[in-house]
Amino acid sequence: MYVVGTRPNFMKVAPVLTEMRRQRPDDRHLLVHTGQHYDEEMSRVFFEELGLPQPDHDLDVGSAAPATQTALVMQGIEALLLEQRPDWLIVAGDVNSTLGAAIAAAKQGVRVAHIEAGLRSFDRSMPEELNRILTDQVSEVLFTHSPEAHENLQGEGVDITKIHAVGNTMIDTLVRLSGAATQRHVVARLGIDNPYLLVTLHRPALVDGPLLVDTLAALEELSESLSVVFPVHPRTKARIDELGLPISNLTLSPPVSYLDFLGLQQQAAAVLTDSGGVQEETTFLGVPCFTLRDNTERPVTVSAGTNTLLGLDPGAVSSIPARLSSTRSATPSIPGWDGKAGQRAAEVLLRTEGPEKPTGRAR
Repeated sequence: MYVVGTRPNFMKVAPVLTEMRRQRPDDRHLLVHTGQHYDEEMSRVFFEELGLPQPDHDLDVGSAAPATQTALVMQGIEALLLEQRPDWLIVAGDVNSTLGAAIAAAKQGVRVAHIEAGLRSFDRSMPEELNRILTDQVSEVLFTHSPEAHENLQGEGVDITKIHAVGNTMIDTLVRLSGAATQRHVVARLGIDNPYLLVTLHRPALVDGPLLVDTLAALEELSESLSVVFPVHPRTKARIDELGLPISNLTLSPPVSYLDFLGLQQQAAAVLTDSGGVQEETTFLGVPCFTLRDNTERPVTVSAGTNTLLGLDPGAVSSIPARLSSTRSATPSIPGWDGKAGQRAAEVLLRTEGPEKPTGRAR
């Protein structure tokens, strides 16, 4: 059983699901969508672009307070586990769906495999940090994608035999679809002026308080020297509308599809983000990334030279054009970020699955 809830989950799970179906076509492979991301732009179109099958089950949990949303996922997954009796439950990342599904499975004695285990920001005020830590604690197999993730788990006392350095499954998806993204000619289609700064912001620390006003003001000022393209996350859009913020020089759009966003990253002069996944994608692409956060759970992107932490400081946005001339843009080589992580993860699962069991209907 493979559980996804938000669009970053889709990119991380797809390579493992695809490879498991290829190697074990007679097994049942059940895809469950919790519905944490539920609108067309944030969810459904991703299934089509990533080549994922339509979900076998959709929990439709929708938006809710964090504890409520996690509880709804636990309740829905528990019912499916009792009905389907899977051998494995596979989750990815650090969202509420990840934690809810993992806890429900652990309580039912179903083995949990966690894709992207071991990442730590060491900031427990971030909801994602608690989700990561707790999911790792109940997982039987922990797939890491960078050396520091492996070290973090060992430092927390996780049995080393459970930790498997397979690489970055999200990069598998990027490698597979980068050509298709290029062919969409998204920059020309949207009439975007080059060079441009691509922006993505959604975290509560930035969006829910006064920093959003200051950040948009800083982007307006920066747009006088560099075009600003900002596909707006629904959470951020709601805050902008609520505050009635005036925006004149920024190119705002609804969330774009995975392929279009990848195409925008490929051609951007730089990216400003508070997203973890974007930090990794820009590192692989060799695109300068500026992260509007005090910390990152992906320090490998900083040591690679492509990602710069600006701090949670909207005033630092104005420094981006000057920093571009000195920001490394060569594509770094990170072990396991090679398009084959899903294959390695599948091999681990098949090696550790235990005695052969009768197979069910194929999916």
